[in-house]
Amino acid sequence: MTTCTVDQVTPGPADIDSAHEALPHIKAYLAQHSQETVRLVVDDDQDEALEVPRPAVELLARILAHMAAGESVSLVPTHAELTTQQAADLLHVSRPFLIGLLEAGEIEYRTVGKHRRVKVESLRQYLRADDRRRRDAADELSALSQEMGLT
Repeated sequence: MTTCTVDQVTPGPADIDSAHEALPHIKAYLAQHSQETVRLVVDDDQDEALEVPRPAVELLARILAHMAAGESVSLVPTHAELTTQQAADLLHVSRPFLIGLLEAGEIEYRTVGKHRRVKVESLRQYLRADDRRRRDAADELSALSQEMGLT
């Protein structure tokens, strides 16, 4: 496997406005139509249309939602392998903290020469497990609060 470049798109004010304007139209279309492909027609060329898989349009709607909120967006294939810095950036942690997670066995990785490579799917598995741990801890705190009569 090869490493992946993680290109980030940071929307400017015009991009945010454009995404904000387009998003409701795409959502409405998807809600009203259930076909497997979506036919896109460019405004300046009515004769030529492009057939796009529905999941691609659904992904576009999610991208536009993030852009409309002013958030940067990256698209990373799930099979991609990332450098430790790229993986740390995606998790919003420092590289040394990520390396600690790797060495503790929290996230799967492989070494290429002396370099570590992390699959995006391994990061997703870690995030799902971390979310589960957080939910369990919150549930436990809530139960303790109820037992102690604090709520």
